[in-house]
Amino acid sequence: MSRQSSARRAEILFIASVALAACPGSSTAESAVPMLATARAAHGVAQSCSEPATMLPDFSGLVEKYGAAVVNVQVVEHAQSSGDSDDSDDPFNDFFRRFGIPGPNVAPRNAPPERGTGSGFIVSPDGYILTNAHVVNDADQVTVKLVDRREYQAKVIGIDERTDVAVIKISARGLPVVKIGDPSKLKPGMWVVAIGSPFDFDNSVTAGIVSATERNLQSDNYVPFIQTDVPVNPGNSGGPLFNVRGEVVGINSQIFSQTGGYMGLSFAIPIDVAVNVEEQLIRTGHVVRGRIGVEIQDVNAQLAESFGLDRPRGALVSKVESGGPAEKAGIKSGDVILAVDGQTIERYGELSTRISNMHPGSEARLTIWRAGRQQDLNVHIAELSETEERTAAHAQPGHGADTARLGLSVRPLTPDEKQQVQTDGNLVVERATGPAAAAGVEPGDIILGVNGKRVHTVGELQQAAKSAGKSMALLIQRQDAQIFVPLRLP
Repeated sequence: MSRQSSARRAEILFIASVALAACPGSSTAESAVPMLATARAAHGVAQSCSEPATMLPDFSGLVEKYGAAVVNVQVVEHAQSSGDSDDSDDPFNDFFRRFGIPGPNVAPRNAPPERGTGSGFIVSPDGYILTNAHVVNDADQVTVKLVDRREYQAKVIGIDERTDVAVIKISARGLPVVKIGDPSKLKPGMWVVAIGSPFDFDNSVTAGIVSATERNLQSDNYVPFIQTDVPVNPGNSGGPLFNVRGEVVGINSQIFSQTGGYMGLSFAIPIDVAVNVEEQLIRTGHVVRGRIGVEIQDVNAQLAESFGLDRPRGALVSKVESGGPAEKAGIKSGDVILAVDGQTIERYGELSTRISNMHPGSEARLTIWRAGRQQDLNVHIAELSETEERTAAHAQPGHGADTARLGLSVRPLTPDEKQQVQTDGNLVVERATGPAAAAGVEPGDIILGVNGKRVHTVGELQQAAKSAGKSMALLIQRQDAQIFVPLRLP
């Protein structure tokens, strides 16, 4: 052996001995196979002593202990007969009926029942089960299959569509149950596990990590979703999401997909939200929520600049219900709600969640941003109930005035038009170009205000455009909704 190779071997052995000495608990047996470790060390590929040899966790113990509490939920919805759904006043049905064929709004005679499948998990030994509302909604028959292949007919105890949580029950005793965890302890990057029945494959196990917590989706402002990359597919809905300790932290509910299948984005309802709903459904059959009577939206960078905020944060009030708790408390359109009872509101969905969880009749202290400064207002919480939707018709075109800087052509609404669309605004958009078009303003939108101040005439709108800086927040009414639209001005 050459002197150079001997020196190189001595260097490798020295590195290996230092590495082994630096790792407490290294045994002689472990040091008997140091060649791979020394080779890695010699090439700068060292492994931390504090890290396990295998970085991926083993979930077999979790599945063995709690997998039996996860169930397959099968539903049957019987199709209506043609006699039940035939609408003799429907001109389309009458047209098709002349040719002896069913109309588009008539169910085929003797149509087979619709079947679906989902998942759920047992939360009490006497048969209470949590699942998604969309799994059992409109079901005529619900069948629960256990891991041991026993089957039970289930009764739907209650459904809450706002959170997509449902409670069903089977008549059985001594059933295996899951352990409930604390979703507030989840952090992005933590491992989580889903068990369910994707595509009817019972007790399929998939794993991934938490991508985000308290994620608000545009379609739902009442649930601060847990976002993960756990593979979730049709049939997983209603199944549990476990942390690495085997505790249920969520109910798998939704995916974001452009294909209909899993694309790396799945969303779970936090279990504390679900348990609150469960308790109310079992106790009273319905869920009570708080409300203050406002419509809100998120604050982006342009809106924050328009209202003088240091950065995007809070929930922007776009509409205040007439005579509602918020109006009585002095809250106005254009206020930005920054905190509830001292708890910071970063995004608008957090406000919906916190207010809805408050008991009607209680009082909340809101910290708001108005006219460049903070102030506190006390508001009484009312009970949330379903409201009727109304559709606003587009105003008829007419002679309009141009506000060139905004890219808007507007005109006053007639009294009949205002009554028809049920608005207290006076100006309707006839044409949108430039900054307005880029911001998404459309013909038919009704302009209500600028930067939190109402505008009633074309002149007031033109004056607001002249005095605005590089951005402005335009409050518009579109059908039955009010939103602030940020405009970037030249």
